Amino acid sequence: MTDSDNGARDDAADAENVADDHETESDRAHGHDHETESDRARGHDHDAEGGHGRDDGPHREEFHADPVGHTRATAGMTVSELVDGYGDAGIGAAAVNEAGDVLAEMFDNEDCTVFLSLAGAMVPAGMRRIVADLIRDGYVDAVVTTGANLTHDAIEAIGGKHHHGRTHDPEKSLREHDEGLRDEGVDRIYNVYLPQEHFAEFEGHLREEVFPALAADPDADGTDAVSIADLTRELGRANAAVNEREGVPEGPGVAAAAYESDVPVYCPAVQDSVLGLQAWMYAQTADFTLDALADMTELTDLAFDADDAGCLLVGGGVPKNFTLQTMLVTPRAYDYAVQITMDPEATGGLSGATLEEARSWGKLEKDARNASVYGDATVMLPMLVAAARDRVE
Repeated sequence: MTDSDNGARDDAADAENVADDHETESDRAHGHDHETESDRARGHDHDAEGGHGRDDGPHREEFHADPVGHTRATAGMTVSELVDGYGDAGIGAAAVNEAGDVLAEMFDNEDCTVFLSLAGAMVPAGMRRIVADLIRDGYVDAVVTTGANLTHDAIEAIGGKHHHGRTHDPEKSLREHDEGLRDEGVDRIYNVYLPQEHFAEFEGHLREEVFPALAADPDADGTDAVSIADLTRELGRANAAVNEREGVPEGPGVAAAAYESDVPVYCPAVQDSVLGLQAWMYAQTADFTLDALADMTELTDLAFDADDAGCLLVGGGVPKNFTLQTMLVTPRAYDYAVQITMDPEATGGLSGATLEEARSWGKLEKDARNASVYGDATVMLPMLVAAARDRVE
């Protein structure tokens, strides 16, 4: 090795030592202080969030300590206890708990006029008794529903039955399955079957028990026009009469409960149903007319005179909007609202529209208590009603 090589190596070593000295000084001057400040800041954050007794954490507007709990599900629990337990949980469970709270407060308020909006295949699916009991037990002051629900309600009142079915036959295509049902004279409502002869019996019931009584009893003003509420009232009377006379095992149902409890039933799209079709067919050969606007005054008066107002919206469609829009011609809005739906709001459709959106229209008071539950109404309605009734009763 030459002297030149040794010199180069010595120079490199000296440079490395200088760099080390410089790094050490830099660390002392900058790195250590910077790390200490960072550690102090981060340490305080961590300690504050970790609950180590320090209270000088970051300022947060939205976050507040409210730890999620874990719901219990044990033998012997009531539905009300389960829904109460949902209050410790999050996501959909929390919404069910809130809806149960709002519904219970609405039912418990003796000064609250309660409107029940009922859409979807609730009667064919087996929800008929729940609705009838709510009416009979004084929890509902007005019902807004579809002609289809009233049709199926009457079919069961006079002795017909819906039956368990299936959505498809695994050995057939979907089309072949429903073509086979048509050949057999069976109508399908998802996984529920209804033999078509029940519709013929329903037609006879209307023509013998309902329509003639309405045609023979014109309104006080002398006109022959009949309000839809008058039609549903007479339908309820006839359902109750035939049910008792024939000794039908199934109860007389929703319309009968409303008739006997003096609760009006409104059906703003009655023509969109077998009930409406039969009314139209009867009008072709008889002096019989339905007045689609006649109910508006009665319904508006009911809302106008309410001290407090609440609504339970099962499903969407025409019944939901008809119920909500009633408040647009009164000086008030709903104080309580609970909605059960499976429709998303992003489509812009009424069925999925949020209750917050309804507030923007003036259909809900600014300080109204409201809650929405997204799920199958045949699952959610019994749960919410059972929980609310348990708390009130």
